[in-house]
Amino acid sequence: MILSIESSCDDSSIAITRLSDKKLLFHKKISQDSEHAHYGGVVPELAARLHALALPKILEETRSYFTELKAIAVTNEPGLSVTLVEGISMAKALSIALNLPLMAINHLRGHIYSLFIEKETCFPIDILLVSGGHTQLLHVINYDKIEVLATTMDDSFGESFDKVGKMLGLAYPAGPMIESYAKRGNEKRFDFTIPLLGSKTLAFSYSGLKNQVRLCIEAQENLEEQTICDICASFQRVAVAHVMRQIKKAYKERHVEHFGIVGGASANLYLRREIDTFCKAKKAVLHVALMEFCSDNAAMIGRCAIDAYANKYFTTIDEIKLKSSTKKGYF
Repeated sequence: MILSIESSCDDSSIAITRLSDKKLLFHKKISQDSEHAHYGGVVPELAARLHALALPKILEETRSYFTELKAIAVTNEPGLSVTLVEGISMAKALSIALNLPLMAINHLRGHIYSLFIEKETCFPIDILLVSGGHTQLLHVINYDKIEVLATTMDDSFGESFDKVGKMLGLAYPAGPMIESYAKRGNEKRFDFTIPLLGSKTLAFSYSGLKNQVRLCIEAQENLEEQTICDICASFQRVAVAHVMRQIKKAYKERHVEHFGIVGGASANLYLRREIDTFCKAKKAVLHVALMEFCSDNAAMIGRCAIDAYANKYFTTIDEIKLKSSTKKGYF
């Protein structure tokens, strides 16, 4: 079995995955949403302190598996440096104490493998990765070969939802709340412009749309609940329309057989429906992760680690490096 640890941002998570059949035997995640909600976003130093409390508590529940472990896997990039170090420190300690090899797993590669928890992979596959930190269109040939077709020029898809939510006074994380308000709103009331509408560039951009929403909010004399619903619906429509426009541009003449959507923002059902329509038109098979595995979790890191273990991608205590990044599109 492999013990995997995830602490790249504000979710403390540990999983146990069996090598022989990829069975997820144990998985637990402790979210920090309520602690960060007061600040309207993740406070790195607070997140690190909460990881230091939560990870040992979860680890205690996995002791019965220790004698059957073959390796320790941990997220080492990308993420917040002060939170990544909590997971890496635990992984190093376990590697030494149990005399087990160590594997460093890329967090974004882990999101790709969220599609294959307790399943076989189906490479090659095209992936839309949408989260609070990243927006990427990827062509994944196998574990090692990943081609970035498009990435964001500024804000990410998920980040724009959180920032718009903050402007509207909604609680963090705002993505689910915006989706909920949008169901009761008129998505045509506010005619926001789709980003990069006249550009031939294959990329994503959300800073301009975010600013349009800000100006719209400031122009309202009275921000009634129905107006909030209409702003959420109009924003969500255009945010998703931008994603779909770029995807259709990328695959206008490019064949696609399998298409997956991953990352925390992939839980948005409005986006899922649009992607499903695209896949049906292209006669492509759509792959989505279970809702519980869309956001950051150790189960996806453990599934990714199974392939890393098969390829003997081990690292040493001294070689494992902490890699943090706030650059959008980092892979």
